[in-house]
Amino acid sequence: MKKQAGKSLLLIDDDKNFCQTVLAFFRDREFATVTVKSGREGLDWCSSNRAEVILLDQQLPDAEGLQLCAPLLARCAQAKIIFITAYPSLDHAVQALRRGAHDYLSKPMELMELQLAVDRAFRTAQLERVEQLQKLHSRRESRHSVIIGEDGGLREIARLVELAAANRAPVLITGETGTGKNVAARAIHYRGADPSAPFVDVNCGALPENLIESELFGHERGAFTGAHAAHKGLFETADGGTLFLDEIGEIPLHLQAKLLGILDSGTLRRLGGETSGRVDVRVIAATNMDLEKAVAQKTFREDLYYRLSVLRLHMPPLRERTVDLDELCPYLMKEIAPDQELILPPGEFEALRAYPWPGNVRELKNILERAAILRSGQTIHPSRLLGRRTAATAGAAPAEEAVQTLNDVEISHIVRALAVFGHNHTRTAEALGIARSTLLRKIDQHRLKAGDSK
Repeated sequence: MKKQAGKSLLLIDDDKNFCQTVLAFFRDREFATVTVKSGREGLDWCSSNRAEVILLDQQLPDAEGLQLCAPLLARCAQAKIIFITAYPSLDHAVQALRRGAHDYLSKPMELMELQLAVDRAFRTAQLERVEQLQKLHSRRESRHSVIIGEDGGLREIARLVELAAANRAPVLITGETGTGKNVAARAIHYRGADPSAPFVDVNCGALPENLIESELFGHERGAFTGAHAAHKGLFETADGGTLFLDEIGEIPLHLQAKLLGILDSGTLRRLGGETSGRVDVRVIAATNMDLEKAVAQKTFREDLYYRLSVLRLHMPPLRERTVDLDELCPYLMKEIAPDQELILPPGEFEALRAYPWPGNVRELKNILERAAILRSGQTIHPSRLLGRRTAATAGAAPAEEAVQTLNDVEISHIVRALAVFGHNHTRTAEALGIARSTLLRKIDQHRLKAGDSK
């Protein structure tokens, strides 16, 4: 069996026969087994190596095992110490556990008893590492849940986020593409009672229709051709936390009833399963679609719409909150170049405020990124990349004929993006930051030339 890098069992014992027995017994395991015969050798080994599990004898030539627990853990903080003694007593066991030992065994012992203790210790160490990684991930993810504009254009949104974070009712977030719906969803989760709970996000429009049921709800072995093993869905992955369903309007009608059932009952049955299990998941949904119109057209269930929108947030477009640009630009520039100080020269903010921002905050970040790449020195000029849609210079009224409707802005933006990517729908959708299905719907809505079907 292949040894896992860095996965070691350290045995500290001066009993030569016992050491040889342990080495032979664990020879074909996925971890390396190392033996030393004194406390000093054990401390020296741990000073330059990492042991996940330590078998520590009580009677050593140069020290007692109880005295070694603390210095060993100082060198290998995550190690699980299994205390071993030929003279067992309740007092010894209590003292060992108080000093940080994970388990306690008496000599002589059955090898299967030793194996169970070692496996249990390795498993505990692994679970603790996973928990630590999850906490680190949560801390990193929480940094992306900052709502810029809480004191400006998003004051009401910030109030609703705090309200939503205080309970676990479903939330529906609406708004144009790029307005920060995912940021609002993360803020609700990470400002809640348990920010270390899982936050799972999925773009429903990006899931193939033939796989969406399996991805969301899971499946049992043999549920369909190719289902060679049971698969846990995203609802189960998010159990105890939050499931963020972006582009909720893209979920097929026949699966909306199943989603509604989970929201109502808190129980889930995998595809191909015969029994249901409970899941505790807070659902946050988001869409740039007019769901009320979809309900009227019978493409979205009315009961699901009302169940999802117990709390509702509407993210305003950037053009309606340009007051936040003074705070947004520095924040995004620091995110783009964390080790550099980018500077916006006089007049840039005025030019940026005059732009309609059809792509909202996502477009703003893209423009700032491009300006940072093209800069010479620390000064950037994002307004030079905005093209003809920038309004006249600050203070001057733009000509009436230069003003486009938002519908025309969206059409021209999509047409230009399609041209850039040779009407490749997949690449165009990725560049626009929307699902391919959303792009196809907009092409149909605006009666644009369909191009190819990539």
